[in-house]
Amino acid sequence: MKLQYLGHSCFKLESGGYEIVLDPYEKDSVPGLKCLDVEADQCLCSHGHGDHCGLEWVRLKNSGTANPFQIERLESWHDDRKGELRGSNAIHILQAEGLKVIHLGDLGCMPEKWQLERMENADVILAPVGGYYTAEPEVIRELIGRLSPAVMIPMHYRTSRSGYPVLKTCEEYLKDCGNVILQDTDTLRLEAGQTHPADTRIVVLKQRELED
Repeated sequence: MKLQYLGHSCFKLESGGYEIVLDPYEKDSVPGLKCLDVEADQCLCSHGHGDHCGLEWVRLKNSGTANPFQIERLESWHDDRKGELRGSNAIHILQAEGLKVIHLGDLGCMPEKWQLERMENADVILAPVGGYYTAEPEVIRELIGRLSPAVMIPMHYRTSRSGYPVLKTCEEYLKDCGNVILQDTDTLRLEAGQTHPADTRIVVLKQRELED
């Protein structure tokens, strides 16, 4: 399986020639990021905000390729007041090739027990770490600690060149973390059957920023 980070909370997953884009952002909705120019067979959005639901910026192709992904959508909240502040949020669980990948969207609170049970045994979790609009970093750390995925990939944070000013940086999240791998690429190849490490590996992928 191939996973590509397109910036902010947007990723592309590919398996068997079938491509899914998650949480595409609208043009100019995220400061400092390049406009999306992406093609896929399917698009999934965690909620309707412009920085997560730019459907018009994903060209859907009619390749006829069979969808190998099993997809589960868990309804959650965008805040810690059951949606009173920012509404609902969907967690997407995608499984193919013996791998389980979870996209948390703009998760705003600790998931409920039944949701945590559905999220167990994840190979990869894509998690927001910038806080403010989502759960704060300490909540995300606790969540990742409970679920112990093989890999966690940070998203939805600020850099010196991109992102919302109110968000924390990825470095702020990482300062209390071990087993961190910084990649000079936006792409990660995933293979089933690999032994899970004792500690979750945090893999930071490169974003598509304007100056690149």
